[in-house]
Amino acid sequence: MIFHTLFECLDVTSWLLISFVVLLLADVVKNWAPTNFPHGPLGVPFLGNVFTGSNLKSLEKVAELYGPVFSLRSGSRRTVFIAGPKMVKEALVTHLDDIIDRPHIPLFYVTFKGIGVTLSNGYMWKSHRKFISSHLRYFGGGPKSVENNIQVESSFLCEALKDEQGKPFNPKFIITNAVGNIICSVLFGHRFEYNDQNYTECLKMDSAAFHLSGSIPSELYNAFPGLMEYLPGSHQTVLSNYRKIMAFLEGEVEKNLETRNPDDPRNYIDAYLSEIEKTKEDPQSPFTNDALLVSILDLIEAATESPTTVLRWGIIFMLYHPEIQAQAQAEIDRVIGQSRQANLSDRPKLPFTDAVVHEILRMGNILPVGFPKMASKDTTMGGFFIPKGTPINIMLGTVLYDKNEWETPDVFNPQHFLDSKGQFRKRDAFLPFSAGKRACLGENMARMEVFLFFTSILQRFTLSPVPGEMPSLEGMLGFTYTPQQFRVVAAPR
Repeated sequence: MIFHTLFECLDVTSWLLISFVVLLLADVVKNWAPTNFPHGPLGVPFLGNVFTGSNLKSLEKVAELYGPVFSLRSGSRRTVFIAGPKMVKEALVTHLDDIIDRPHIPLFYVTFKGIGVTLSNGYMWKSHRKFISSHLRYFGGGPKSVENNIQVESSFLCEALKDEQGKPFNPKFIITNAVGNIICSVLFGHRFEYNDQNYTECLKMDSAAFHLSGSIPSELYNAFPGLMEYLPGSHQTVLSNYRKIMAFLEGEVEKNLETRNPDDPRNYIDAYLSEIEKTKEDPQSPFTNDALLVSILDLIEAATESPTTVLRWGIIFMLYHPEIQAQAQAEIDRVIGQSRQANLSDRPKLPFTDAVVHEILRMGNILPVGFPKMASKDTTMGGFFIPKGTPINIMLGTVLYDKNEWETPDVFNPQHFLDSKGQFRKRDAFLPFSAGKRACLGENMARMEVFLFFTSILQRFTLSPVPGEMPSLEGMLGFTYTPQQFRVVAAPR
């Protein structure tokens, strides 16, 4: 009787208000942090901290307020962030096996499905990492053969730059094509011409997906996939691009099948297909046709996006520091000259150029918040309890820019990597590719590519800005931190 009378007394507005309060209380209870969980700023009801900002500066401000171990909430998902050299080292070294997994990221799960190597865990990850490591060496022919491939591709790259005839151009996809061809030679057994429209379009879509994955609609998709699946936004572009990329890769695998000889594997695809056949009787085998496509995409992204982004940052820094460009060119001219290409044995003789490359990697800061990880077991860091299954981001940028580790952390300064005698020196705080078992699989190849491509470009061209079009030093944060679009003039020397 009382409830019936109460029901009759309340209007629609009152019921809506009561419903909101009930939902709000349910949200608070549902998202109550575990005991001694890392602290963080209060979030918006239901949404959490999705509007806090995921760029390094915003996160550094949060770290100043809450300490080097803090948390942010997206929907009902809490992510822990680790900042500063001391805590980053503890996370990557002391807790090496405690945070080895990858979290479930809805936007990427649609395509990557938790298989392959980059976003997989457990037996799937271990099997693919071992297989990929082995076959990258085999089909790459070892470091010397990879070096030769990069040298050959450097010639194609320099010819493409020469074809611009000293006029302003956007270097992004010329460089992306060149870098991508190194891993494609391993995967497919051949390179692609720079005017191959299908391949170029595939690279453009992948680059866009990387960038848009850091947008607010994409963050909302990860928090509310069931809802955002039906709403428009940049997350739909990411999903659409990956569907088209996978279709392109399926076509490449089919072409490979037409000429395949099981007794004579020519490339990664051949070897993987043989592994599928070898383990087909095992119902638990991680090697499947779907995993083949995902692992190819894993390798293309890992081996293309990072070196391309670093080289683009390198061009920008040379435009801002022509005196450093000239000093590197003088060293290259003195050691190599113009009659031959650079090789890796030249690196010890090019300490200043090597220091410039390392400073590009430091200042470029392409993975400022690291690659997402997840606690594989209950653990404690910085005195806080982090339950198993908690996503963790290790903020590498706070190490690369730490004022106690670098003499001039906010200034492009190759002297960071030179001793008093002008010889190259290593730095413990240099972690552009992270560290540990989940460090970038293609780090060694990426370092070779950046050094040889960058040295070849400076050997043959002088880079200068387009009048009135100085590139921005503020990048865009998606899955990596990339430069904004820019044009450059590459004048043959």
